[in-house]
Amino acid sequence: MAEARIGNLLVKNNKISVEQLEEALKRQRDKGGNLGGNLIQLGYVSEQDLYDALAKQLGVQTVELKVDEIDEDIVNIIPAEVAVKFQVVAFDKNGRLLKVAIADPTNTFALDSIKLITGYKIEAYIATESSIRLIIDRIYKTTEAISSILDDFESGDLEVVEDTDDEVEGINADDAPLVRLVNSLLVDAVKRGVSDIHIEPFEKEVRVRFRLDGSLMEMPPLPNKLKAAVTSRLKIMSDLDISERRVPQDGRIKIRMTGKTVEFRVSTLPTLFGEKIVMRILDQGNLTLDLTTFGFTEKALHDFVKAIESPYGMVLVTGPTGSGKTTTLYSALSRINKEDVNIMTAEDPVEYNLYGINQVLVRNEVGMTFSAALKAFLRQDPNIIMIGEIRDLDTGSIAVKAALTGHLVLSTLHTNDAPSTVTRMIDMGIAPFQIASAVNLIQAQRLLRRLCKDCKKPIKVPEELREELDIKDNDVIYGPVGCPKCNNTGKKGRIGVYEVMVITPGLRQVILNGGNTTDIRKQAIEDGMLTLRNDALLKMKQGIVDYEEVIRETMT
Repeated sequence: MAEARIGNLLVKNNKISVEQLEEALKRQRDKGGNLGGNLIQLGYVSEQDLYDALAKQLGVQTVELKVDEIDEDIVNIIPAEVAVKFQVVAFDKNGRLLKVAIADPTNTFALDSIKLITGYKIEAYIATESSIRLIIDRIYKTTEAISSILDDFESGDLEVVEDTDDEVEGINADDAPLVRLVNSLLVDAVKRGVSDIHIEPFEKEVRVRFRLDGSLMEMPPLPNKLKAAVTSRLKIMSDLDISERRVPQDGRIKIRMTGKTVEFRVSTLPTLFGEKIVMRILDQGNLTLDLTTFGFTEKALHDFVKAIESPYGMVLVTGPTGSGKTTTLYSALSRINKEDVNIMTAEDPVEYNLYGINQVLVRNEVGMTFSAALKAFLRQDPNIIMIGEIRDLDTGSIAVKAALTGHLVLSTLHTNDAPSTVTRMIDMGIAPFQIASAVNLIQAQRLLRRLCKDCKKPIKVPEELREELDIKDNDVIYGPVGCPKCNNTGKKGRIGVYEVMVITPGLRQVILNGGNTTDIRKQAIEDGMLTLRNDALLKMKQGIVDYEEVIRETMT
């Protein structure tokens, strides 16, 4: 009821429309989470607008937290572990009255716990979760969990807890300190919307980095003496061999937190000072499958949708690792997933489970390769086939033949742009006439970091770059600033840039004539293709990304 009242209040204050509220409620029913979080993820309301409405609804005062204006001694009245668990910080006090900022002021358990722990009378204010996280990151250098583990190490009382219970609902005081530390690391990463966690051992410390919006951000390091214990704990949770430290290993962790299940794909790699661990977070709640929100231009979206809705042929998505290829393919499959079609996928690994789609895990060690899976699929009466990646001639040849015999085939390749994908397939050994006949569309893509809409400002672009970036005198170009809502990075979220190359009759003729990448690109542009650079420049002039991002991620 409270969420519905907040939604109605936002409508009444003209912050969102009735249609947007209904769409957010539908998304909440389908994917879970709270209404506010879904409104923010859909881009219908800012975090500040949501918290202002919540404050008005609950009759709670708001506070704007600023790192440089907060007294660290006051912040440290609340132990770091408690602050992280409840997402709360102390920001002022008057005698025995402690003023705290909390993202959820209805959490009476949190407020009662803080009152009991600190001995102060508590007065709650509401603040945005991002600003609270920023204070926690900046003020608390080392968590209480780490301190308690260090104490246990000094006394020699700590042993690695070798259990297989991977249910992580939060950080419980009854857990062993090491378990609390690892759990808090996983929970914090999920709450931030991080895509990868890097734990890197060096000579004197263990570096921890989170990948957020495509860029790595450094977190407080772990003491070197925790290196072996943290590694062992994560390997136990991943069902890996803790005694084997000489070769890479791969595993998975599945945890439950805040009412949802999150998976971590775990990879270990022996390095000079120990095993480096990288965990890819697979949070189904963060998986956006609506192609219209990805950043396609109207023509590019029309061309892509037309290709994936064709009854047969091949659609290829290309780009480097981390460019969103898998998400694009999942979104395409979600759009064409109907009761009257049989969809089969071969993936390495299967990142997300999609209802109604037959997903097969590729396992090279037992002979279940992409080509073997594809051969088996053709005996399973498929309409649509998705292959995680075309890596060799065998897989490519079978995929092409499937596309030529009445199947729709979706797959990915690692190439820099759409035109070079054709020459890459020819280099594999696939005949030009097969490519020209089978392929409907090739799409190259990148993910660019969005400028924070709350703090971006117009900037002056260096004169020597204006011509290269096609900036006219009347173009207003924006740059990053930094504020609590974007963790002072100036960037928040990502948007795709796309090069969608339809295989037109003209392009087919160029391919059949043995044209090189330059010939193919020239013909594609004549046929209306927008290059990656031009799509990025379009978004730069719309104030969505900055020029440095355009230069870093695209080429002329």
